[in-house]
Amino acid sequence: MSPDRIPVIERIMGANDDLAAQNRRLLDAHHVHAINIMASPGAGKTSLILRTAQALQGRQRVAVVEGDVASSVDTDKVRAIGVPAVQINTGGGCHLDANQLRGALEQLNLDEADLLFIENVGNLICPVSFDLGEHTRVAIASVPEGDDKPHKYPGIYSAVDALVVTKIDLLPWIDFDMAEFQRLARSLNPDIRIFQLSCVTGEGIAEWVNWLLALAQTR
Repeated sequence: MSPDRIPVIERIMGANDDLAAQNRRLLDAHHVHAINIMASPGAGKTSLILRTAQALQGRQRVAVVEGDVASSVDTDKVRAIGVPAVQINTGGGCHLDANQLRGALEQLNLDEADLLFIENVGNLICPVSFDLGEHTRVAIASVPEGDDKPHKYPGIYSAVDALVVTKIDLLPWIDFDMAEFQRLARSLNPDIRIFQLSCVTGEGIAEWVNWLLALAQTR
């Protein structure tokens, strides 16, 4: 990397971090706990958000920010179950940033939310480098993706608070070593909280939801 590019990158990241801090203060002022959900495309981010929102109905008020390169397909699904959602289209960008989230927050009634789920753009590299102002970071890994992902993408596994392994209903048919996968993840992040669940069968959802309820109490 050219030395003259380093100050430019530092300024960009510094400006993002300043905006992220402002976002966090705004969320704190409204007692909203924000969760940044990161995963590769197809891992099950939207399915998890939908299943979680339904499980939390009557217990916690949920809002969602959907980040995608294009379309509003996922936002439409969230709104269809009665959950307020705002779409961010990056137009080719591989991640959300704090400025984009700020614009989305201005479109939500934060006084009517307890938990905010931010579905980041499907990518295992870029999103983790940008603080959005969230309080908690969650990575999703699905069984069909294979059990070697911590080897290939150590950055995201090192930087999240929790890891959700989805589509465990497929374990009988897919060669996925759960014990080895968890060992690899914990070798990168000893304190990581790991959940195993299926949005199809509902297995593991209760444990995940109880953890979220405990987070909401900290807001």
